[in-house]
Amino acid sequence: MPHELDDWHARAGGYVPTPSFDAYAQKYSQHFVMSRRDGIIELRMHADGGPAQFDFAVHNAWAQAWQEVGNDPENEVLIITGTGDQWLGIAETAAGLIQSSRPRDFAYEHTYYDATKLLENFVFGIDIPTIAAINGPSVAHTEFALLCDITLAAETATIVDPHLLAGAAPGDGQQLTLQELIGTKRAAYHLYTGRPIDARQALELGLVNEVLPADRLLPRAWELAETIMKAPRAARRLTHAIAQRPWKRRLVQDLGFGIAHQMFGMQADRLRG
Repeated sequence: MPHELDDWHARAGGYVPTPSFDAYAQKYSQHFVMSRRDGIIELRMHADGGPAQFDFAVHNAWAQAWQEVGNDPENEVLIITGTGDQWLGIAETAAGLIQSSRPRDFAYEHTYYDATKLLENFVFGIDIPTIAAINGPSVAHTEFALLCDITLAAETATIVDPHLLAGAAPGDGQQLTLQELIGTKRAAYHLYTGRPIDARQALELGLVNEVLPADRLLPRAWELAETIMKAPRAARRLTHAIAQRPWKRRLVQDLGFGIAHQMFGMQADRLRG
């Protein structure tokens, strides 16, 4: 944020302090390694220093992190990536909790609310250019990488929606990105089969913009971010608004529908026994 605005805010009084990078970097350090240089903020997902592992804590943290990153005016371009050779795995604790007895409000808080806010806060809450660097294969949740303005992929990256293979309707977001980017017919095939889309195929289908060797992935993301930073502040932020407009429409129209159907199907099958 231009420093003259800081002075004006101080004179005007009554302005609520914006999030502190040091504070939220520490707050989410269990899930992200955050760094920032010259307005470019990098979020690297991890679990104990290795590749990120999906569980309900991660599901909850993502949406909150997007909100704080978006509320910090010192952030000008976002890069999101993973650790090591995998974008996302699945923690053993998550599989166990899925099968265990759950608190009464679990379905709303951790299925509907977190899944909704994960995408809403990413698309509606972040008003700066976004770049994803998918660093390897993933068991799920590449949707927010595909929602970024620019998406890069390592040669080993894969994109998959495994919901139906796991016995659930695919409704919490990955299906939206596939339907929007590769079309209804192709998306339906991958939703039914759970067949992964490899990096080269993802490039041909328009899911990603570039495929790179692993050692070139993050440097290329930074090159693009630094190029974007050469544009005037308002111009680059408003370019992001234009780029994200189709996603905002898509989420308003279809996100709640998909999540509600996924949840209903899970509950109906559970009651059926």
